[in-house]
Amino acid sequence: MTAMTPGSNLPLNTVRVTVDVAAPVRLDVSGLLLAADGKVRSDADFIFYNQPSGPGVSYRSGGGGAPDSITVDTGALPPGIERIVVTASPDAAGQTFQGIEPTATVRHADSGAVIATFTPPQLGTETALVVVEVYQRGGVWKVRAVGQGYANGLAGIATDFGVSVDEEPTPPPVAAPQAPAAPAASSWPGAPAAPPAPPTAAPAAAGTGKINLDKGRVSLQKNQTVSLVKGGRPLLSQVKMGLGWEPAFRGADIDLDASVIAYGPQRNHIDSCYFGKLSILGGAIKHSGDNLTGEGAGDDEVIVVDLGRLPAEATGLVFTVNSFSGQKFTEVAKAYCRLIDAASGEELVRFDLTGAEPQTGVMMAKLIRQFSGEWEMTAIGEFVKSRTVRGMVQPGSQTL
Repeated sequence: MTAMTPGSNLPLNTVRVTVDVAAPVRLDVSGLLLAADGKVRSDADFIFYNQPSGPGVSYRSGGGGAPDSITVDTGALPPGIERIVVTASPDAAGQTFQGIEPTATVRHADSGAVIATFTPPQLGTETALVVVEVYQRGGVWKVRAVGQGYANGLAGIATDFGVSVDEEPTPPPVAAPQAPAAPAASSWPGAPAAPPAPPTAAPAAAGTGKINLDKGRVSLQKNQTVSLVKGGRPLLSQVKMGLGWEPAFRGADIDLDASVIAYGPQRNHIDSCYFGKLSILGGAIKHSGDNLTGEGAGDDEVIVVDLGRLPAEATGLVFTVNSFSGQKFTEVAKAYCRLIDAASGEELVRFDLTGAEPQTGVMMAKLIRQFSGEWEMTAIGEFVKSRTVRGMVQPGSQTL
């Protein structure tokens, strides 16, 4: 038996595998069948207690006294299905995973022998998780520990993997007392009502100026800016920038490299943090290390920035991604960056790269220190021809 850590993977020596997910509280466990584009094909690919079986995947309820589980028969999966993600959320509406970390136990479905276990560490405000995934790489089926959290519950997972959750409009207020409103409707038949998600600030319209974090997680569009201040709280001290991507074509590995370039007030280059230099500015900026393929769900590379420890001369940070292997970004799917509060684990800002150009470098986002001491994040989304961070320094300076 192997105790897995986030991002680790193991080859499966069985065609049928069961994933039990247990916690101190009752959980809703589900499985999603994903095609090469990382999305479900239809509602039939969402397997849960109201739709307990699908092609090659089945759900079993533990009845509250035993773990819920998802069983995957890799030999019975439809052609084109490359990943099955196993998700979990607390049964109680709005409850987070703080203090109730779940444990996934991966077993041989027929013999019951334990293959591996995984407990996602340091959970906080998450109300839903992608716990593990069973995926195919090079003709071999593997299991990967993921532990990616969502602060907006099942709806966040559904949106990420292509299942649309359509909420009913709120009825207008009337003088007479009203009966309780019906639960949110969903596009899949009989889906469970998702726990209420924290309000998410809608993207600001072009030309409407900066937005802030007061209404929850912000989804930026290109060239939009968000102030990293929330409800007058103290300034953020440490953040994580997670960058992720997937190959756009089956079986193709894409070696992308995430980096951050630090600049001074005159757009002068101070230093760059990348896979070849994992720590800069006295440890105020640290890189998680190189991901050579981009396979698997969740962030592929993470850069931790201790804003409070940055030297005064570091006033601008530009986050970039380069295709070291030389493939163009037209061969990459779902490239994104997201800013996370390192203290709480809460996702603050997300920018999904909706377009692509046949180039080998992209400037994703920038963080700029204001005179007040607060920081602002702006989505860039500009492509350049460069396979390494060295070639990004000059164009990055032009964005400041």
